[in-house]
Amino acid sequence: MSFLAGFEISASGLSAQRTRMTIVSSNLANAETTRTAEGGAYRRRDPIFRAANIDGFEGKLRQAVQGVQVAEVRTNENDPLPRVYDPGHPDAGEDGYVEMPNVNIVEEMVNMMTASRSYEANATAFQTLKTMARQALSLGQ
Repeated sequence: MSFLAGFEISASGLSAQRTRMTIVSSNLANAETTRTAEGGAYRRRDPIFRAANIDGFEGKLRQAVQGVQVAEVRTNENDPLPRVYDPGHPDAGEDGYVEMPNVNIVEEMVNMMTASRSYEANATAFQTLKTMARQALSLGQ
């Protein structure tokens, strides 16, 4: 594997984790949103990752290496929306219950920490590759 392919793999991981962090932030920001443009309470969103082919070059031989990318952002329709009794709320139904978002704050914080650690790991790998490439170039002098 060439240095350039390694850089591209790390960059794909950085990009995917940045997108994941943005989605988690959106989920946290809308944890109390009971009315959306689509209608009803906010529904949690999840990034779906997939392996992505990245063309790498090693000498004159071309090889495909695997990176990662966000294939889609899926709305969580499976988890039910919790209902909270609050008859004074503007979005309360006739029975006084309000449908709240299906966002679990603790789960989202864990997702945020995981995304942050993964981003840091990819950044470290990128820096390590950069250092290795610099040292390899200095050997040839």
